[in-house]
Amino acid sequence: MKVLVINAGSSSLKYQLIDMDAAAVLAKGLCERIGIYGSNLQHKNLVKTISVKVEQQMNDHADAIRMVVNALINPDHGVIASMDEIGAVGHRVVHGGEYFADSFIIDGKVKEALKKCIPLAPLHNPPNITGIEACEKIMPGIPQVAVFDTAFHQTMPPEAYMYALPYGLYEKYKIRKYGFHGTSHKYVAGEAAKMLGRPLEELKLITCHLGNGSSVAAVKYGKCVDTSMGFTPLDGVVMGTRSGSMDPAVVTFLMESEHMNPTEMNTFMNKKCGVLGVSGVSSDFRDLTTAAQDGNEHAQLALDMFYYSVKKYIGAYAAVMGGVDAVVFTAGVGENDAPARARIIEGLEFMGIKADPEKNAKRGVQIDVSTEDAAVKTLVIPTNEELMIALDTKRLVEG
Repeated sequence: MKVLVINAGSSSLKYQLIDMDAAAVLAKGLCERIGIYGSNLQHKNLVKTISVKVEQQMNDHADAIRMVVNALINPDHGVIASMDEIGAVGHRVVHGGEYFADSFIIDGKVKEALKKCIPLAPLHNPPNITGIEACEKIMPGIPQVAVFDTAFHQTMPPEAYMYALPYGLYEKYKIRKYGFHGTSHKYVAGEAAKMLGRPLEELKLITCHLGNGSSVAAVKYGKCVDTSMGFTPLDGVVMGTRSGSMDPAVVTFLMESEHMNPTEMNTFMNKKCGVLGVSGVSSDFRDLTTAAQDGNEHAQLALDMFYYSVKKYIGAYAAVMGGVDAVVFTAGVGENDAPARARIIEGLEFMGIKADPEKNAKRGVQIDVSTEDAAVKTLVIPTNEELMIALDTKRLVEG
């Protein structure tokens, strides 16, 4: 089966075509500036190592999907003979609320539930829904599957996901911790079990998805029991431009002191804080590392705050689960920043976490970087959210 994976944004659309039988990505690409002047499609044929850029106006996501299909079946740079070779389409959907604890084949009821989740993710779910409807229009009869960022975390117990607000507000607005990056956490947890040679259902794992957006999850016996992101992706560890956890009173204090309305405050916390706000340099951890090496104290402080916040969650989640078998690092920083990994686990030797400096120097490869005598393994596993979406899609369509 060939699965087309779609990740639709408000004005963009990423895609991959994956041959599940051969376990190979055949093609991938990006549609940019949908509905905006200067639309273009960047397409890569990974079989023939061909890259093309098609500049053509895309008025909506349906136009974008048409261009994607045309690129895939193009006799020069395509990878399939016709659209009939696509067995299913898997869609990344940011928020499934409390409706979805797993991926689902999309039908009318699923789409209605997605629309009910729009207030929880007003910037993400509408374009996700638009991408689904565009695929249904262009590829009628081909099964569509929704894979949710929030689904993996729906196994959290109430004491982990509830906030200490009047219970009626939870009932009225569904204010609770949802968690995000679930597809990534689920994928690397499964890969960690393979690396350790043990069933996932026997393991206690702490998975650290660290990039510009970061989250940590406690995965006990294959199920998420807690995660750092909350009602929105703003909560948890210090991130590239997001503040992470802080005293809620800071919000009202700044709104009054800086004369910000709710929209301005939300933008401020999501776009102007985090390591960018502390350093005044960049939200890119590579830029911060360079600046810190050049003596920029604010850049070093921003990095130290990030390391500390991740370390704190590792300790907390080991306590929540009553121990840990492995700590897993993934995503851009987690996979590639060896000094960051070393700093995060520094001082955790008392927990049995010890990394070999030579092994830890590796970048972007799947590897156990633990010392031989480490009681708790430290694993680096490149994430593959697209493959996880394709695997879920295949499982549901064939099952």
